[in-house]
Amino acid sequence: MTERIQKVLSQQGYCSRRAAEKLISEGRVKVNGRTASLGESIDISTDRLTVDNVPILIQKRPEKLYYMINKPRGYVTTLHDRHAKKEVAALIEDLPVRLFPVGRLDKDSEGLLFLTNDGEFANMITHPSRGVTKSYRVSVKPAMDETQLSKLSVGVELDGVPIMPVAITITGEERNKTVFEITLSEGRNREIRRICEAVGLTVTRLKRTAIGPIRLGTLATGRYRELTKAELKAVYSACSQPQGR
Repeated sequence: MTERIQKVLSQQGYCSRRAAEKLISEGRVKVNGRTASLGESIDISTDRLTVDNVPILIQKRPEKLYYMINKPRGYVTTLHDRHAKKEVAALIEDLPVRLFPVGRLDKDSEGLLFLTNDGEFANMITHPSRGVTKSYRVSVKPAMDETQLSKLSVGVELDGVPIMPVAITITGEERNKTVFEITLSEGRNREIRRICEAVGLTVTRLKRTAIGPIRLGTLATGRYRELTKAELKAVYSACSQPQGR
């Protein structure tokens, strides 16, 4: 039986398909000792697959696991950044299986992050067509004025594409700082920091508080737990709903 390499790595819980494609493009993946090419398929029964010269043990039906973690600031979400000093992987070393992060949460941000070894689940959460919302608590300086709030509320263009919040609510104000909650259905790199910069605001703290119907709640910084069956059902239900509901 043959499968594309990026699908195999995803199914085995090594990384997401997108991350696997990056590893292949960087020449870090080999098949039977030969550098693999993007789009290549392998026979999972006979071919030997390695990443950074480390063999990948291929299980035919690995158990699917789903966790959430409260990522601290200073940690990168990639599990394969050879230059990173702090990886999320260090926080889940005691788990008996390899899990990878779903989507991104930049190094200077914190909060809710899903971890799984189910590539299809990861694709469902991150694919733009699903419109899965993410909510954040954001602190900015200087204090936000009405004009800036109006611009953020109606949408700010990034790379020629308008980014329109699902909701935005101010929750705290001081002389030189504003705290607000924002919900988005986009997934662009450093999106919130960039839209704030576009209206003259600097983000001093950024915490993801929810992904779809799942909220971070009281989970302590750096801690993780398995998603409940009810939470998984709620996620799948949210992803099956048409956008604009």
